[in-house]
This record gives sequence, C-alpha cells and structure tokens, in this order.
Amino acid sequence: MRFKFVKSNRSTFPMKKMCQTLQISMSGYYAWRKRPESHRQRENILLRKRILAIYNEHNGMIGSPMLTSELRDEPLFQSVSQSRVARHMRALELRCKYAKKFVPTTDSAHTEPVAPNLLDRNFTTSAPNMAWVTDITHIKVGRKWHYLTVFIDLYSRMVVGWDLSNSLERHSVIHALKKAVARRKPSSGLLIHSDRGVQYASKDFRRCLKKRGYIQSMSRKGNCWDNAVAESFFHTIKNQLIRHRKFKTKYEAELASFNYIEAYCNRRRRHSSNGWLSPASFEYRNEQYDLMA
Repeated sequence: MRFKFVKSNRSTFPMKKMCQTLQISMSGYYAWRKRPESHRQRENILLRKRILAIYNEHNGMIGSPMLTSELRDEPLFQSVSQSRVARHMRALELRCKYAKKFVPTTDSAHTEPVAPNLLDRNFTTSAPNMAWVTDITHIKVGRKWHYLTVFIDLYSRMVVGWDLSNSLERHSVIHALKKAVARRKPSSGLLIHSDRGVQYASKDFRRCLKKRGYIQSMSRKGNCWDNAVAESFFHTIKNQLIRHRKFKTKYEAELASFNYIEAYCNRRRRHSSNGWLSPASFEYRNEQYDLMA
C-alpha cells in the first residue's frame, strides 16, 4: 500500500521525501515497480474498467447487485462475487444514484366515477397480460410541457405501450392503451390499474376498457404507493434521461423516449423482480420453459 501511495503521488510530492516519511527505501520502491503484475492484479484492472463502463452505461443508476448480474454474463467474470464488486465500486467512489421520494402530481379533483383499488399493491403476476399499471409524467419540450403515458405489464415490468402528447387530455392515454393492446393482444379480464386522474376516470377511457372486457382499478386518494411500479419507472426515467436532456422538438423527445423505453428499459435494464433479467429476457426465458414443459 505504501508503494502504491508513492506511485500515485509521485507528481505531487518529492520521491525521496515520501520514501523517508513512509519508511521505505527508494531501491525497494523501484524493485516493486519492476515486479510483474500478478494475475489477480491484472484481473482487478480489467474488472474495474468493466465496472466503470457499465456504471456509465446506466448513467449511475445501478448498484452492486445489478452490476454483478451484468458482469456474470461475461465469460471473464462469471464467478465474480457481489462483495468484490461492491468493494471495487467503493474504491472507485461509485454510488448508485437513487431516485427521489415519490411526489403526488395527480389531479383527482373531478366528478367522474372512481374505481376500487382491486390491485391492492399486488405487484406480482404469474403470467403476462394479467395486470398492467399506467401513469403519466411531464417532459419539457422547448418552452412547453408534453406528457408521457406508459402502460407496464407487472409480469416482467415490460413497458407494453406508451405515448407522448402535448395535451393532458384523455386521448393520449387511450392512444397508449390501444398501442399496448395491438402489441400484446391481451384477452378479457386484464386488470388495468392507475391513479385517480381524470384521464383514467373519463367516460371515453372507461368505455374503451369495457369494450374489451378489461377491469379497472384505481389507487386510493393521494396514495402514490398504490401505483409504486409506475411511479418507480418515472422516477428512474427522470433521473436517467429527462433531467439530463433539453428537447427542442417533440420528435427529438419521442426519439429519446423510444431509445430509452424500447432499447434500454425493455431490453437492457435489469430488474430485481425478474431475478436480475431485463423484461425481454425474462419473458423469453419463461416462454422457453413453457414450451419445454
């Protein structure tokens, strides 16, 4: 450790002075410098490079469990332990950027009917298209606000439908739902859970659900934890994308949303609820298991 200190600070302090202070000989230091690196040292150098690269790919929104899972997919680090990854993250001063606490933004001051909370925080399902959650967040585009609606399948945390609109009217929510239905083709009985926003309580949205035989569920008033999966998704996308970008046009915002949702979130980002698999990998793996059964 003393030799390493000298090496890392040789451009800051005089070499002779450091060796005297640390009570080591200069000849011993130079002999250490000439000594070839061990296999473990070379592996640690490669490991730290990969940790830093993966951390940056996720814009810092990744901790040691997810990072370990990613590394174990690589042949060189198949047996790496989480404690070792955590130790190197500390040495590199890398910390997961946690999302801020939930802040309720729903406008539930309306006279439309409110559905009961049938989901009741049961965020786990045994098959696809049994329960979807949905929510809306805002994105600044130029000088105006635009609104992103998403529908998420609780089975795999896959974003199955989304829409970006310059209006908070119900039409964007309905459009996102129709895109999700076209993509997944769920049967009747699908439970769709949301907050009490007027868009979800509107007659047109309720009619859209009734036509397809879907069941509506809503969070309790002012309780964002009843829709925690959707809230968590939006806090993640805000920390990783929205707060770091300035969008000049709707097209630019839509393209960035597409890349984040379809390429990164659905196919790249791992979830603890999926055993540290991405939504697409989780669904593909379980589909293969079903075919083999």
